[in-house]
Amino acid sequence: MVRIERTTYQNEDFPNLVAKLDAYLSDTDGDEHDFYHQYNGIENLNQVVVAYLNEVPVGCGAIKEFNPTAVEVKRMYVSPETRGQGIATRILTELEKWAEESGYKSCILETGKRQPEAIALYQKSNYQVIPNYGQYVGMENSVCFKKDLT
Repeated sequence: MVRIERTTYQNEDFPNLVAKLDAYLSDTDGDEHDFYHQYNGIENLNQVVVAYLNEVPVGCGAIKEFNPTAVEVKRMYVSPETRGQGIATRILTELEKWAEESGYKSCILETGKRQPEAIALYQKSNYQVIPNYGQYVGMENSVCFKKDLT
């Protein structure tokens, strides 16, 4: 059974999941990993969700304010052995719901072109490709998305 918990960066399971995400991204991003990593600190992420499968932490995600009307989706991860079960979709849906409850109108995010599973998730979830924003402008490996919330 999957349980999705709303929490903060202080949840003890969140840093452990993020460490697994960072190890994965270090492999996929290669030489660009240090550039991306500098923008992915977890301190002060106060809207975090952790997914538990049979009470074992298997996935996470977070949102943080990007501007007064939009949040940025950060630190999305599901452990490889539990992928394909809809857990990432449940995490993303919960983050979108939380953003909407908090008064935001849209979600934006950046992912890497070398992460086809992530791109497929966002496309399936009705995110649209947008021009790279902020620190991702000019980054060849980055693809940015936006979804308007209802």
